[in-house]
Amino acid sequence: MSENRSNPEPVLPRAWPFEEARKLAEHVDARAAARPDDAAGPALLETGYGPSGLPHIGTFGEVARTSWVRQAYTALTGRPTRLLAFSDDMDALRKVPDNVPNRDLLEKYIGQPLSRVPDPFGTHESFAAHNNARLCSFLDSFGFEYEFASSTTYYTSGRFDAALKRVLEVHDEILAVILPTLGPDRRATYSPVLPLHPRTGEVMQVKMDAIDAAAGTVRWTDAEGETFETPVTGGHAKMQWKADWAMRWYALGVDYEMSGKDLIDSVRLSGRICRILGGTPPAGLTYELFLDENGQKISKSKGNGLSVEEWLRYAPQESLGQFMFNQPQRAKRLFFDVIPKTADDYLTHVEKAKALQAADSDSTDLKANPAWFIHKGHIPTDAGSPVPFGMLLNLASVANAETPEVLWGFIRRYDASVSPESHPMLAHLVSHAIAYYADFVRPAKTFRAPTEQERAALVDLADALRGYEGEAADAATLQNLVFEIGKRHAFEPLRSWFGCLYEVLLGQKEGPRFGGFVALYGVAETVALIEAALLRDSQA
Repeated sequence: MSENRSNPEPVLPRAWPFEEARKLAEHVDARAAARPDDAAGPALLETGYGPSGLPHIGTFGEVARTSWVRQAYTALTGRPTRLLAFSDDMDALRKVPDNVPNRDLLEKYIGQPLSRVPDPFGTHESFAAHNNARLCSFLDSFGFEYEFASSTTYYTSGRFDAALKRVLEVHDEILAVILPTLGPDRRATYSPVLPLHPRTGEVMQVKMDAIDAAAGTVRWTDAEGETFETPVTGGHAKMQWKADWAMRWYALGVDYEMSGKDLIDSVRLSGRICRILGGTPPAGLTYELFLDENGQKISKSKGNGLSVEEWLRYAPQESLGQFMFNQPQRAKRLFFDVIPKTADDYLTHVEKAKALQAADSDSTDLKANPAWFIHKGHIPTDAGSPVPFGMLLNLASVANAETPEVLWGFIRRYDASVSPESHPMLAHLVSHAIAYYADFVRPAKTFRAPTEQERAALVDLADALRGYEGEAADAATLQNLVFEIGKRHAFEPLRSWFGCLYEVLLGQKEGPRFGGFVALYGVAETVALIEAALLRDSQA
């Protein structure tokens, strides 16, 4: 007698991209079951880009996160994938950006497709082409693997023609979905189809007088009262963006696309339209938005966020990847003060990943590690750093370091085998630490005087450290010494003793493991630091 046993579900690595990959696999399986002729096609993942502005940190986040889902899907299923970076360059120019030259040149092109607006920088055939080129350069600089797609090219080449004719066939059903979501004024003029004016080239926001699905045309009237009949095919018209999103999903068979929390209603609406057209909306993740230092939503127009260029001045790109990987469904502050901790989080993960990779390059624990995604499935042996970023910042602070050479002097004394050549990540971190210290740590340094309890403990610490001068005391031994002195002087809670060390000696609220700092900075130098702080207090 035989038994029917189902295959057990594979154990997924405990990382959100694998959960998303599972959703994607289920979506692709359902597509294959519904359309067997398309079963062998690769899974199509998409990201969107609005070329009215330059690529920004949100662009990086969406492409990086989607790439990690793609990586997890391949590891989970072994199936092929494609990633389409789609530029909505047929959208109309709504306003002239503040951060471009020759702004007066653009004023008369308000309402024109971005791909027909002249490039104010004078380097490309259009404003969209300039920003599209910047997008590709931006994505290439991070090593993303993708296919670029232009909305203008897809519309004008006929790639969307069949889907656009389908829109006309179900035009009234689409209206029935969208109109209840609009206010009275917008409802009076709304159409999912936006014809291009045959003379001015403007993207027209007008109500359709008539729809001819058989002919594939729409009839409409402009502000001067002139009536036109326009084919929706061949780039003579485009779709309103929510309907456009749905039409694209339907036309291209998009399997996965993530989006921000602010687009939840739009995703739901576009999904309904996609089903009306006869398609299936893609699987996807709703990610939370970034917040500024005051907890307010970041806005490109307000400029209250942090740019990619700013982040990369103060930390390596791997740390930016770490920030984007961490809990995408939780709102996070995106400001300068998150950089040091994020850089050290990356360093912690990469060291664990290297050990896991050495033991078993196919282990589930390795594939749950953020560094496995950041490094595209293989951790370089020279990744990571023997000195944490936070430690380098504190070393720069006490040494008033203005050049990398100052920090390297301490590092080589701490470990003569370490060099910029042997540890390239450490070399990057040293340079970043100098920049971060100069811009954020030095201006914010504020020393306070110790209490009587703290003064006694600091004297005790200095005396104890003198016993290690000239010896090779390791970080763990020195850390235990610091702990013992804190307990001896009855600090309650014990972390208040470490708060004293940071605030009195370093002039800041937080700091590194103090034993590691002493080992790196030097025992004699730390004793001198304590003596200088006590002298400064006595002279105040």
